[in-house]
Amino acid sequence: MSEQTQQPGSSAPRRVVVAGAGMAGVQTAVALREQGFAGDVILIGAEPHQPYDRPPLSKAVLLGKSEGSAFDVDFEALGIELRLGCEVLGLRPADHELDTEDGPVPYDVLVVATGAEPVRLPGAEGVPGVHLLRTLDDAERLRPVLARRHDIVVVGAGWIGAEFATAAREAGCAVTVVEAAERPLAGALPAEVAAPMAGWYADAGAVLRTHARVERVEPGAVLLDDGSRLPADAVVVGIGARPATAWLAGSGVELGAHREIVADEHLRSTAVDVYAVGDCASFPSGRYGERLLVHHWDNALQGPRTVARNIVGRAVGEAPAVYDPVPYFWSEQFGRFVQYAGHHADADTTLWRGDPSGPAWTVCWLRGERLVALLAVGRPRDLAQGRRLIESGVSMNPVLLRDPARPLKAATA
Repeated sequence: MSEQTQQPGSSAPRRVVVAGAGMAGVQTAVALREQGFAGDVILIGAEPHQPYDRPPLSKAVLLGKSEGSAFDVDFEALGIELRLGCEVLGLRPADHELDTEDGPVPYDVLVVATGAEPVRLPGAEGVPGVHLLRTLDDAERLRPVLARRHDIVVVGAGWIGAEFATAAREAGCAVTVVEAAERPLAGALPAEVAAPMAGWYADAGAVLRTHARVERVEPGAVLLDDGSRLPADAVVVGIGARPATAWLAGSGVELGAHREIVADEHLRSTAVDVYAVGDCASFPSGRYGERLLVHHWDNALQGPRTVARNIVGRAVGEAPAVYDPVPYFWSEQFGRFVQYAGHHADADTTLWRGDPSGPAWTVCWLRGERLVALLAVGRPRDLAQGRRLIESGVSMNPVLLRDPARPLKAATA
């Protein structure tokens, strides 16, 4: 990663090109203007739609309560040029050019914000009735499925699977969720934390089948490896997402184990004048002592501010800003508001606040005496206070922390 240590040029960039018109890309373009960048800003998006926010797709848009979720941004007034329906095809860093369907686009600085793409279920592509839920078009295709109250099989009991199952049950559909692991959210949370969430499915009238691997999908049915045959007017696949970086093959930009762009602490890639932000990039966290790849909305909101600051600050010799956030995300599922902040991988103590069989409880993870992560179900005040405590790194009192009646901020050592 030697190029990441090179000093940026002293001249002010005149043209910034942003590849990707999702949350990370839009926020980068807007932040550049907010921080005083006066040059050209070109925002390139593969979809033809006006740039939009994704979280409402699994909620209001899916249920027909909203026709869309376009960002409330006046791109014309901000002097941001939109090039929509234009897919990026490749990158030539030596030439400072981005290859697109509409031809090469030169840049002084490039920000890659192409996000992530859903993992597809092997053997299910092209089978009628199989859906993903990632884009506005996906949500619009699924909306009439829910309106007709079809029998639906959801493959994957992760965040998106639970959110879709919630919407489908609200619409009156019969829902079966199949999960290859032994519990929901197996890749995200420890067993003892995810265990209480398994009961939420039955409470909502959905069937959850764990240890259930899909053998194949055929029109009208899902066949499991134990021989079970599940009737399915529609199948929704939610088995994860991977960084959308295949177009960078041969560019020389370093990719990590998950095919994400390996960015440094300033969100610079290994290519000179190329930054990376959002779901497509990992970054080193000094706070947690490891590289993080965060596929959540808040990361796509916060990272662009650091990128814009570093681009604008180059010409005036400002020291580049370091990106080291406390990761945060939320999920609305089965009538519960679930929030998570931090990163619990290296925690050595797990403490509970409240009864996990009840409607509101919190799990806290500590490393030594410091709070490093927490998950709050129906306790937004715990989340807000806990996030600040993680940021400050203050020592906590475990005895006080266990008392759900005590505010987290009053549980310090």
